Amino acid sequence: MKRKPSTEATAAWIRLMRVQSRVLDAVEQDLKKAGFPPLAWYDALLELSRAPSGEMRPVELEKQMLIPQYSTSRLIDRLVDEGLAARRECKMDKRGQFVEITEAGRELQKKMWGAYSAAIEKHVGSKLSDLDAVKLSGLLDRLGCSCGETPSLAARDGAPAR
Repeated sequence: MKRKPSTEATAAWIRLMRVQSRVLDAVEQDLKKAGFPPLAWYDALLELSRAPSGEMRPVELEKQMLIPQYSTSRLIDRLVDEGLAARRECKMDKRGQFVEITEAGRELQKKMWGAYSAAIEKHVGSKLSDLDAVKLSGLLDRLGCSCGETPSLAARDGAPAR
């Protein structure tokens, strides 16, 4: 018989889910108030900008963003329609395609970072000391949330490590 979670573990799970939902909703609202598109757009543009040549296969983007494929496809369609990304055929595999960030996409991602970073500070940074943030990151890493990035890498890219 498998062990059931303790009352404390269950309470931690509930808090984690509630906080994640509330903070994401608050950040989304702050971006909307600042006149920006949803956070998923920033996330996709950031991942594309971090790719060595500014391009990724859609499946790679999906893995980095951890959103369902149907959402990735629709998101890519929107980014392409807005001129923030472009699709191009893979030269080696004519059936495959890449999504490439455009200069307009790079500019929007950089502009959004101002509002996004302010929202992170408002909803997370102002509520945790740096030491508390390090401790929380360590606890989340134990749950398997580490992306293998260091804070210095995030600072270099002008965006938080995820």
